[in-house]
Amino acid sequence: MLVHGEVKEEKVKNIYNLGLKELPLKQMVEEFYQVEVSIRNDAKCAGLAEKKYGSLQNYEDAVFLCLGTGIGGATFLKGELLKPHKNAGSEYGHMVIQKESGIPCKCGRTGCFEKYCSMQAFKENVKKILNLPATTEAKEIVEQIMENRQKEELEQYIEKYIDDLYIGLANIVKIIEPQAISLGGSFVYYKDILYTKLLEKVEQEKNLIEMPKIVLASLGNDAGMIGAVL
Repeated sequence: MLVHGEVKEEKVKNIYNLGLKELPLKQMVEEFYQVEVSIRNDAKCAGLAEKKYGSLQNYEDAVFLCLGTGIGGATFLKGELLKPHKNAGSEYGHMVIQKESGIPCKCGRTGCFEKYCSMQAFKENVKKILNLPATTEAKEIVEQIMENRQKEELEQYIEKYIDDLYIGLANIVKIIEPQAISLGGSFVYYKDILYTKLLEKVEQEKNLIEMPKIVLASLGNDAGMIGAVL
C-alpha cells in the first residue's frame, strides 16, 4: 500500500500537508478490511518501479524525485533502495535551498525545496501570473503557458523555477553522487516547458558542477502502483 508522507515501522510518522503525525495506518487498514497489508511512501514505490522497469534500470547509483504536491524521493546505492535505520530518509523536499526570507513550510522550517519546486508550487504561481481561476486543470495550465510565452513575468518565473530546481539537484549530486536522477510526478507533463530548459541550465553550468544524467520518469502515474507490489 502506497501512502504520502514519512513511513517507518508500519506507521506514517508525518504527513505535513495534512497535519498528521504517528498515524498507525497499517493497523487501521488491517482492522478495517481484515486483511494483512504493508505500507510504503508513494515516492519510494514509484522509485522502485522506475529502478526495476523504467528510467533508472540501467543505473546502480540513482535518485528518483517525485515532483507533485510536494517533493518525495528515493535513493538507490549499488542497486538497492537506501533504507536508513531511524527514518525512511530521502526527504529531499525538505532540504532548505533559501534560508533568508524563505517561504514557510508545513514541516516547520523555511525555504524548503518543495516550496519552490513542487509542481503544486509551480502551478499555483503560474495561475497567479496569468490570472487563471483556482480550479484550472493541469492540461489547461500547460496550454495557457504555451500561449503566453511572450509574457515577460511568466518567462522570468520559469527561469527562477529552473534556477531553484538546479540548486536542489546540485545539492543532491554533491551528497549522493548518483549516476542518474529521474524526475517524476506531474513534472513529466511539462517536458517542453521545464525539462528542456533544465537541460540547457545543466549545460550552461557544466564547468562548475558535473551533473549526472537527468532523465524523465517513464512509467507515468502508474509508477507508484507498480512499485507498491514490488
